Amino acid sequence: PPPRPQCGGRLYTQTMSEGKNDRDHLVYMAKLAEEAERYDDMVVNVRRLAELKEQLNVEERNLLSVAYKNVVGARRASWRVLSSIYTKETESREKEGGEPSKKEKFILDYRTKVEKELADICNQLLEVLDKFLLPNDGTPEGKVFYLKMAGDYYRYLAEFAKGDGREAQAREAEKKYREAVDLAASESLPSTNPIRLGLALNFSVFYYEILGKPQEACKLAKEAFDSAIAELDGLPEEQYKDATLIMQLIRDNLTLWTSDAGDDEDGKGVANDGTNVEDLE
Repeated sequence: PPPRPQCGGRLYTQTMSEGKNDRDHLVYMAKLAEEAERYDDMVVNVRRLAELKEQLNVEERNLLSVAYKNVVGARRASWRVLSSIYTKETESREKEGGEPSKKEKFILDYRTKVEKELADICNQLLEVLDKFLLPNDGTPEGKVFYLKMAGDYYRYLAEFAKGDGREAQAREAEKKYREAVDLAASESLPSTNPIRLGLALNFSVFYYEILGKPQEACKLAKEAFDSAIAELDGLPEEQYKDATLIMQLIRDNLTLWTSDAGDDEDGKGVANDGTNVEDLE
C-alpha cells in the first residue's frame, strides 16, 4: 500500500481516536491552513483544538489568535470600506437634494450581510473562550490573554452595533479588559510582558474609539509605556524586541491622539474611523 502522508516528519492519520493525536493533527492542520492563507479552515481547526478542553500552550494560543484575527480583520476592513462608500453616496445625494437612491439600499444591505458574519464569528469565539479556554487554563498569562481577547471581540461587536446594543457590547468589553488588567496586576505580570502591554494598547484603543474618552485613553497608554520603559534594561534580547515592538504601537497612538486633540482645539478636528489607530490582535 502507498505510504501515509507525513506531518512535520511524523506519520499521522485522519482518525480522531486518541486525544494526543487529535491535538497534534489539529495543530498541524491549523499551521497548514495558515500557510495556505485559508483562515476560515484555520478557525475550524483551532476551535476544535479548544474544544478538547485542554490548556493550550503559547504556540497554540497564538494560532487561535492568528486564525480569528484574519477572518475578523478582513470583514472589519470590508465594513469600513462599505461605510465610507455609503457616507460618500449619501453626502453626494444630499448636496443635490435628491431622494435616497437604490445604491444606498444596496450598500446598506451588503454592509448588513458583513455585520452578520462579523457577529457570528465574534460570538463564536466568545463562546469558545467562555466554555473551553478560560475554565481550562491555570496560568496567569493564559487567563490574561483570553480575557484581553474577549475584550477585543466585544469591542469589535460594539464597532458596528447601534444604540442600546452598542452600549451593551461596550460594557462587556470594558468588563473583560478590566478583569484582565486586575489579574495582570494581582499576579504581578511584568510591565514589559507582551501580553500586558498588548492589553494596555487595546484597552486604550477601546477608550478612544468606542467610549470616546481620549484623555482616559492617553492616560492608560502613557502609564503602560512609562512603566515598561523603566523596566527595559536587562531584558533578554528576544523579550526586549517583543516589548519594544508593542511600545512603539502605543507611542504611535499617543502621537496620533495628541495630534487629534490639538486639531480639535483649533477647530480642525476630523472624525476618526479607527483606520489609523493601531491595536494588537
